[in-house]
Amino acid sequence: MTDMKAAVQPAPRANTAPIYLDNQATTPTDPRVVSAMLPYFSEVFGNPHSTHRFGREAETAVERARGQIAELIGAEAREIVFTSGATESNNLAIKGVAHFQREAFGEAGKDHIVTLATEHKCVLETCARLAAEGFAVDVLPVRPDGLVDLDRLAGTLGPRTALVSIMAVNNEIGTIQSLAAIGRLCRERGVLFHTDAAQGVGKIPLDVGAMNIDLLSISGHKIYGPKGVGALYVRRRPRVRLAPLIDGGGQERGFRSGSLPVPLCVGLGETSAIAQREMTEEASRIGQLRTRLLEAVCSRLPQTRLNGEAEQRVAGNLNLTFPGIDAEQLIEVCDMVAVSTGSACSSASIEPSYVLRAIGLDEAAARASVRVGIGRFTTEEEIDFAADALVAAVRRLREAAGPPVKKAAAGTT
Repeated sequence: MTDMKAAVQPAPRANTAPIYLDNQATTPTDPRVVSAMLPYFSEVFGNPHSTHRFGREAETAVERARGQIAELIGAEAREIVFTSGATESNNLAIKGVAHFQREAFGEAGKDHIVTLATEHKCVLETCARLAAEGFAVDVLPVRPDGLVDLDRLAGTLGPRTALVSIMAVNNEIGTIQSLAAIGRLCRERGVLFHTDAAQGVGKIPLDVGAMNIDLLSISGHKIYGPKGVGALYVRRRPRVRLAPLIDGGGQERGFRSGSLPVPLCVGLGETSAIAQREMTEEASRIGQLRTRLLEAVCSRLPQTRLNGEAEQRVAGNLNLTFPGIDAEQLIEVCDMVAVSTGSACSSASIEPSYVLRAIGLDEAAARASVRVGIGRFTTEEEIDFAADALVAAVRRLREAAGPPVKKAAAGTT
């Protein structure tokens, strides 16, 4: 394998550091965010829940951050609940709605949850836990482009449906769901709508009012903020009621007890403010890089397949199938370019991506697919180098495997 690695490296470039193209897994913290956070580690270090001067200074910073996050999604500051990340936010939203219904209304409460087969593992596992507790859960399939079938969703909703949970942007194939249409349907049926927007916040325009979103999950480290902090938007009018996951001092409107990590909250606020100012321009630039990479690869490897809806997708995502190769082997051989086979939360699994299987790929195609995540700090030079490296690696692996593969029967190139 060492000889093969040496054989597939493209022409040298000025910067010899590995290229990071896995920005759906995590993003580097923006230096501007780090700068905003630093004073709150050692200078303004008070507990924001204390009433003395030190506490009030910290509280002021937290509330400013809360407002910055709210502005990004069209919410009110008091509707933002700080959490440790999107996994906690998703758990709080889904379990919180279900458990409140059971605790408040018993058998008269709504006990039906609806989600999609392509949701993040933390949503699917949360729903599985509720199913084990006796709640009714429907996990709907998606269309081959990764989008929900709205007619099928409508037919699944009933008088006992409490919540629909559908992610804004898929973390593997980058497809953007039709949130406004889903929200409108849910509001008409009296069903709460939750969206895991970890991959969407700061990357696509989101307006919780216009889209009739009742609960929305945010993750700091997906949008150039720090790891360990996130938020959950909880609508006040019409009011959404949740049972808390964590009991304690009643912080965060009683939804999430515990002393807030002020530096992390400040970081999430600052990254939200940056996204608010720069999102449109950034999406355009990243989209051009995505097109540059896709065209460079597909022009030389015409069998390449693009997975997921081609146009209705987030700017920085490509999910590509290279028929006839093993994606894990490709990642090992092409080690100067960091890409992945799917969700970082499922990377220990030896099974092919369940998202790709859900949109109709067979096992061989799913195992031949990689996710490419282009981000804020990606350059044209890096895109060109990555394209050369991926093409060279795929060709080398195919040569080692034997005769060339036939052109894929379906997909976008």
